[in-house]
Amino acid sequence: MFVSAAYAQTAGGAAGIGTSLVPLLLIFAIMYFLLIRPQQKKVKEHKVMVEALRKGDRVVTQGGLIGKVTKVKEDNEVEVEIATGVKVRVVQNTIGHVLSKTEPAKK
Repeated sequence: MFVSAAYAQTAGGAAGIGTSLVPLLLIFAIMYFLLIRPQQKKVKEHKVMVEALRKGDRVVTQGGLIGKVTKVKEDNEVEVEIATGVKVRVVQNTIGHVLSKTEPAKK
């Protein structure tokens, strides 16, 4: 009599595993659409902005320096003039945002 009661309890617990998986998947889906997707979009936009840098653009670095791009180098570096005659080399990915773009040169 005691053995059959124990088997009945374990059989009922197996059905609960499938139903407890649904809320977990729902939480993951919500996290994906609220956190992961917007972050991926922001990273993609930053990459496009950094690749479009050219000479004459006014930029702000992530460190807070404001300056004008004087040279874009091939090895992922940008030379920024932060004051008259003061040029600093920075990594392109550390550019926070572009304040003003220059017009492309006419061919």
